[in-house]
Amino acid sequence: MTEQNHPFAGLQTADPAPILPTAAVSCDDRAAAADLLAGLGPGPFSRVILFASPRTDIANLLAQLSARLGVDRIIGCTTAGEISDQGYAEGEVVAVGLPEANFATQCLFVPDLGAIDGQELIGQMIRARAQLSAGHPGWDHEFAFLMVDGLSTREDALTSALAPGLGPLPLFGGSAGDGIDFGQTHVFWQGRALSNAAVLMVVRSKCRVRVFNLDHLVPTEQRMVVTMADPSRRTVQQINAEPAAQEYARLLGKDPAQLTTFTFAAHPIVVRIGGRHHVRAIQRVDENGDLVFFSAIDEGLVLTLAQPQDMVGHLEGELARLSEAGPPAAILACDCILRRMEAQENQKSLAISDVLRRHRVVGFSTYGEQWNTMHVNHTMTGVAIYPPDDDGGQS
Repeated sequence: MTEQNHPFAGLQTADPAPILPTAAVSCDDRAAAADLLAGLGPGPFSRVILFASPRTDIANLLAQLSARLGVDRIIGCTTAGEISDQGYAEGEVVAVGLPEANFATQCLFVPDLGAIDGQELIGQMIRARAQLSAGHPGWDHEFAFLMVDGLSTREDALTSALAPGLGPLPLFGGSAGDGIDFGQTHVFWQGRALSNAAVLMVVRSKCRVRVFNLDHLVPTEQRMVVTMADPSRRTVQQINAEPAAQEYARLLGKDPAQLTTFTFAAHPIVVRIGGRHHVRAIQRVDENGDLVFFSAIDEGLVLTLAQPQDMVGHLEGELARLSEAGPPAAILACDCILRRMEAQENQKSLAISDVLRRHRVVGFSTYGEQWNTMHVNHTMTGVAIYPPDDDGGQS
């Protein structure tokens, strides 16, 4: 392909060689594809990731970008809100480019989350890592990024199936969203928007990377026991042998009719696993008065109410720690929708956005997060990407 015919030829960017170029446009932008490409710059890119508001004309956007970049170059998902270079955003499409100069990628596609073939996935992961390592000697840093249908209820099964193939490979990811409607979510693969599916990207880089997971929650002494549940539907019918929603509301000193998504964001529940507390976030109360959770739940689990710390100060401190050996060039993050709702309820969205902007965070708000072998909630998980080793980065 000649330089004149290259899909990125003629495009300009303010930064001639950003390590992780990003661009954002309104989901209503009729020239969204062209504007995103202009914002990303000349490339070439090993992969372009899209985080798209569910209001986007996704089929049209994917068709136009595929025509310019190639159908294999684009992956992504729908969101419960976006994180652009300005912080929290709504109704946007955020694009993140992984330039070939610094990143090599291989992608695995899981077409049916109801029929996960663990052995096949493990084999694909091992082959992908081996190919990337052989093709890029001296690029010593790697991570995996997962996007999965956020309404499939299969994230736990998927991370469990992937676990044996991870080895030293750090993994993070997010569950695709549908705003606050919880109707249908999609991942993007081969120019299509698909449900009940997942995309796993394995990345090799000459940039130092650090995968992280954080939350601002402190367990209290208030505990409860799940006494009736349907794990397949992530539904709890009884807590402490009482109707679940009524008992949860009683412990909070509220009327069950007052329970909303904002209530669940402000009063999270955690479980202790492997010496650490992990959130088991409540999504909603269903028509039967049962509590529907974002992640795995089962009878006999001891649940603990958690108390949020100051969200702004905690996030500032945690992201600052990622800069202790030098600031990241960029941070790619998956941030739970409940964190966004908590920030909105407490009128801290602007302050959180300022922290995200200053620390160069981009990504999306999720229906759940994946961190190594676990599916979690109410966290931010992501990867900090540092300048390449040959540009003065420290390994």
